[in-house]
Amino acid sequence: MSKTRINNPILWADIPDVDPIRVGDTYYMVSTSMHVMPGCPIMKSKDLLNWEIVNYVYHTLEDNDAHNLMNGKDIYGKGSWAASLREHKGLYYVCFSSNDMQRFYIFKTDDIEKGKWQRSVINGVFHDPSLLFDEERVFVIYGNGEIFITELTADVTRIKPEGINHLLLETEGEGIGLRCEGCHAYKINGYYYLLFIEWPLGGNQRRREVCYRSTELLGPYERKIVLDDNMDYCNHGVAQGGIIDTTDQSWYALLFQDHDAVGRIPFVVPVRWVNDWPMMGIDGKVPEHFEVDLPYTPSNPLVISDDFDYRENQLALNWQWNHNPDHRFWSVTVREGFLRLTTGNVVNNVLEARNTLTQRTEGPACKGCVRIDLSNMKPGDHAGLLALQNTFGTVGIQVNSNGEKNVIMCVNNGEGFEQKIEKIPYVYNWIDLKIEFNFENSLDTANFFYSIDGETWSKIGCTLEMKYTLDHFMGYRIGLFNYASQETGGYADFDFFHYEKLIDGITQI
Repeated sequence: MSKTRINNPILWADIPDVDPIRVGDTYYMVSTSMHVMPGCPIMKSKDLLNWEIVNYVYHTLEDNDAHNLMNGKDIYGKGSWAASLREHKGLYYVCFSSNDMQRFYIFKTDDIEKGKWQRSVINGVFHDPSLLFDEERVFVIYGNGEIFITELTADVTRIKPEGINHLLLETEGEGIGLRCEGCHAYKINGYYYLLFIEWPLGGNQRRREVCYRSTELLGPYERKIVLDDNMDYCNHGVAQGGIIDTTDQSWYALLFQDHDAVGRIPFVVPVRWVNDWPMMGIDGKVPEHFEVDLPYTPSNPLVISDDFDYRENQLALNWQWNHNPDHRFWSVTVREGFLRLTTGNVVNNVLEARNTLTQRTEGPACKGCVRIDLSNMKPGDHAGLLALQNTFGTVGIQVNSNGEKNVIMCVNNGEGFEQKIEKIPYVYNWIDLKIEFNFENSLDTANFFYSIDGETWSKIGCTLEMKYTLDHFMGYRIGLFNYASQETGGYADFDFFHYEKLIDGITQI
């Protein structure tokens, strides 16, 4: 069998709270998606290195003002958190909690790549849950510090009456700032394993991977630190995720690391069983590269260019909306080869703008550009390209009350509103816009450009110092937006979105 060289990180993009499974010779994983829709991406790989998005668990989680980004409400940093993915007897299950809804969601399907998901809802928050199938019984294990176990019905739709439902164990608290959370539960070779992250106040003072194990589901459990490494990056520990085996019984962990503005990025880490403990890394370290006995299998890229040449009004899976979209006001079919974003409500700033269409950014550097037909924008409209996080930056066209246009670059003024850094009068009906991102060595900067012809570029505004903040809890995304500040009904037509990423000085399109 040919081998695949794993280079860490496997993806230099925001894919937090990874939970992987293996079905035959295929690997799947789910990730947190919070406020972007559709949510809970399902990613697929044959070699643990190359991953592509093949499905989402839901298109819309809830239909209310906060999820719809209406009436001053939002779910930034909320929505779905830390999903658990499992396969059992030919069915696939995903579960997670939503803090804003105070609900626990369970989805299941018989076709993880193309199928629709059946949804069940249980009131209450099961923090960072993990499903555990044990013979004919199924449990969810969850919590922070205090770890609970709740038995579910056999069809995994509700809490089992008279089933197990109580505190399972108290994890270590002395000298720990963030006690155990991020549970991933397994039954392997007669042991129950609970994998967690914790953040100690002493020692290396970084997130680390901890394992609790027992030969009995209800304990007692013994504890061991199985990984404490940061790959020499800002003392940010590589931790939180799941373990999987290959068909030849080699074992690996998929974990993530906080990587500042680009987000939380995934790593593959060898696992070696030592006295029935899953010890991670090579000599306790996450390797920059190593080989796995799996054939190299290329996949579709995580972030794509798009000429918006669609036969149906359905976007590629790489795109996600900021909050729930309003499907009345976007189209890729009404004008062939264009994405049309029509204003449907009046808002104050880009963080309130519905139908902002986003993709991830990638390190160490990347850039995205668009071409926009401005002919049908109305007074007060603002359309363009966005570096999306709380500390946002935009470059775009704003139409004055008298119909005159300006190229404008804005940033967050500290209260979520747009501070105009620079504006320049603009008389043309077409414009090209570009944002260049640099995440190399935590530089975390973005620069903004415009062009009349797509060849000669002019920098505008300031260099954005990007910051990962917990109110959004997501790495920077690049977004296409159009919103109204005075009247609705105007529209901007995006001719294309072109994307490039830089790896070792080589542009990859």
